[in-house]
Order: sequence, then C-alpha cells, then structure tokens
Amino acid sequence: MSSDTLIRNGRVITATDDYVADVLMRAGVIHTIGRGIEVGEDVAVVDATGLYVLPGGVDTHVHLENVIGPTITCDTFASGTRAAAFGGTTTIVDFALQTEADSPLGAIARAQRSAESQVAVDYSVHVIITRVDDQVLKDVRHAMRFEGVTSFKMFMAYPGVMMADDASIFRMLRQVGADGGMVALHAENGTVIDLLIKEALEAGHTSPRYHAMTRPAIMEGEATHRGIRLAELAEAPIYFVHVSSNEALKHIVTARAEGIPVFAETCPHYLLFDDSVYATDDLEIAKYVMTPPLRKPNDQKHLWRALRYDDLQVIATDHCPFCMKEGHLGYRLQKMRGKDDFSLIPNGAPGIETRLVSLFDIGVMQGKLSLNRFVELTSTTPAKLFGLFPKKGTIAVGSDADVVLFDPAASQTIYARDLHGNCDYTLLEGRTLQGKVEKVFLRGQLIVDGAQWQGREGMGQFVPRGEVKAF
Repeated sequence: MSSDTLIRNGRVITATDDYVADVLMRAGVIHTIGRGIEVGEDVAVVDATGLYVLPGGVDTHVHLENVIGPTITCDTFASGTRAAAFGGTTTIVDFALQTEADSPLGAIARAQRSAESQVAVDYSVHVIITRVDDQVLKDVRHAMRFEGVTSFKMFMAYPGVMMADDASIFRMLRQVGADGGMVALHAENGTVIDLLIKEALEAGHTSPRYHAMTRPAIMEGEATHRGIRLAELAEAPIYFVHVSSNEALKHIVTARAEGIPVFAETCPHYLLFDDSVYATDDLEIAKYVMTPPLRKPNDQKHLWRALRYDDLQVIATDHCPFCMKEGHLGYRLQKMRGKDDFSLIPNGAPGIETRLVSLFDIGVMQGKLSLNRFVELTSTTPAKLFGLFPKKGTIAVGSDADVVLFDPAASQTIYARDLHGNCDYTLLEGRTLQGKVEKVFLRGQLIVDGAQWQGREGMGQFVPRGEVKAF
C-alpha cells in the first residue's frame, strides 16, 4: 500500500470523542481529520464503515526476554511485539534490569541492543532499580535527561533478588518525582511472604495452589499503604503495578481523596478470573501462578468500580509468559520447574495479544466501561502517565499514525495455536469474545491486515519519553 493512507468513514473513538470521520495518515503522522476528504490516486483508501477507529494500544507493563532467576520469559522482542500488534497494541514499555554488575544506563543500553533489530512496534523501557547509591541516582538523572527514560520500577517483594528497602525507595521517589518522572512499585511485603512460603513447604504443601495461599491480599495492602506514605513524604507521584485486591485498592482510593498523586493499574487476568481456579492440587494450576495471585470475586467487584471512577487509571497486561510444556521452542526451566515445589514456578502469565478484545468483551459489551473509558484505560492514560502523550495514545492531528480498525460486530474464539507469541497456552483457551482487530497501522504503515502479518522485525522505534502529564 501507499505510505499515505486515508481511512474513510470510520467511527473515531478517543478518550473524549466519538464521531464518524475520515482520517488521513501522511508521513507517519495523522495529517487531517474531517468529512469527505479528497485525495489523489497515490493515496491508499481503506473503507472503515462499521468499524471503530481507535488509537493504537499502549501497554506499559510487559516482560520480553526478561531474565527471572534461572530462566527467561519465552517471548522475544520479535515474537512479543508481533503478538502485541495482532492484539491492537502499537507501543509497549518493557523492563531493563539493573544488575549488580552494571548501572541503570548499562541496563538501558543492554535492552536496546537486544530490542533494536527485533521490535515490530514502538517501545521504551522502565529501569528496574535494585540498588540505590549516589552514583545510581546520578545515572537515573542522566537517563531522564538524555536517554528518554523517565520511569523506574522498584520491588517491595523478592528479598535478596529484587527487593529494595524503604529508604532506597524514598530516595528514588524524592529525586525522580522532583525531575518529573515516575516510580512504579511492586507492592507486597516480601519478607513476610518469604516466611509464609518457607512454612508452607516445611509442612509439605508443594502444589501450585499454595503460591496464592502464601501471598495474601493483606500483604499487598500493607505494602501499598507503606509505599503511599513514602511517596507522600517525598512529595512525589507514585504508580502501583498490577493491583489485584481491595486490600490494596482501599489505600489508593483514600490517598487520592486526600489529593496525593497516586496512580495504579490492574490487569485483564484479575478481571477475568478469580481464586476459584486454585481449588485443586492439579499441576495445570501453574498457568495461573502470577504475582500477585488471583483474588476473590469481591476483589474483582471493587476493581471494576475503581476502573469506572478513575481510582485505577490503566489496564496493562503484565505479560510475563512461561511455557507449560518443558522444552517448548527450546525453552527450559519454565512452569514445570516447580512441579514438586510451588516456589520454583516462574511467576507470570501471557496476555499481550488478548488485552483489547478481552476488555472490550467483558467491559464494553457488558456495560462496565464506556468506549471512551476503554480507550482511556488501554491507550491514552498510560501514554500520559509515562511521557508518551500526545505522540502516542490518541487520534489527533500531529500524533503518530498508530491506528487500529476494530470490528465490534465480529466475534472470535481464542486458541493458543492461533496466537502469535511463543507461549504454548492462553488463559482464554476456547473462550469466545466479542470484537476483533481488523487492521493495525504503526506510524501509518499497515502491519496487521486481518490474519496477515505485514510488519517486519526491526521496524519498531525506541520512543524517548518526557514528563508525567496526567495530573
């Protein structure tokens, strides 16, 4: 197709608008929005009658090629970004891990080296900070000013591996907040959880369901409250990843009511499933071993309420895929590593390709989310919170021409064999969902056309990010 494309007569949905119009994409950006736009024969025309014209999804929580203990997530930057594209996501933010051996700047460079030749959609990274000292803080400031990386993740869980102490979190909050960036926290009380895991194994409780039983919601709530108080003292914004429980949510709601700039995401799996999946000792339960674990139906009810009333602002995937079958595509030490010890199961689940359609089905079609709110949660607000807006996250003149044509009348049944990532399972196996991504454009280039892949490895670009723009 021509590099310039006119999308004719589609229903344009943004976080604030809903109208039928033509959208002209030229030189990688949205050039004109109007009715009856006339173009020459050199411009490709796509009839979008009956389709939604959505801004490309922005998924700010994915784990591609992430080393987790002795193993690695099974999606590469190539497979994961292709899957993202088929799911209507055109920008991802992955993670660059600061190791003992290098600095945050080294982590960024290492992630970029791996991603550059593979990515099929645009991308950035958060840096996972595991150690804080004066030099690290200097490197963080340099990353924000010169590398276009303005967000940093810290863990209150996984002692001895990822966990940062409260003083380190406070130092990061104070500096990053003052410089216009964002610290994202994984909030669980790691030392207490480690004790509960140790006690469960000593009692002979080794099956996967004990993963959930040793990570109680109250420990997510305690850490969330502590993180909020640290942010309040630092006078900095804070972002909580993968909120799963009302124990955590109630502290977020209270803090926001007090005017504290607290932001948070949840994930589709917490809206789709609950802890009833952990009812047996079946090894298949390993596919539901993610952190935090799935919670009770009552927690789900509170998550939906928070999404409606903006106490949760983002739905990201936490796409962290590991195979159920050992050796699938050559991947080792995957989910079955923990068949005799639940604490050895790599934590995480796939979801990068099914985010938009699953949320459309369970959110929009069931009246829990408006179309505008759907776009806000999956594209616009993540772009604003992480310095990507208005380049990403909306359909507006001058914004990148990242556009999804979505058919609300179509339905599809999800099978792992039809998806485009490397993971050998999906939590949605056999489930029929309303809605379907029909075409995806990245900076004006058609990369998904129905079932056909038109993109290529390496066409994605690193997107330098700016300051937080959501408050």
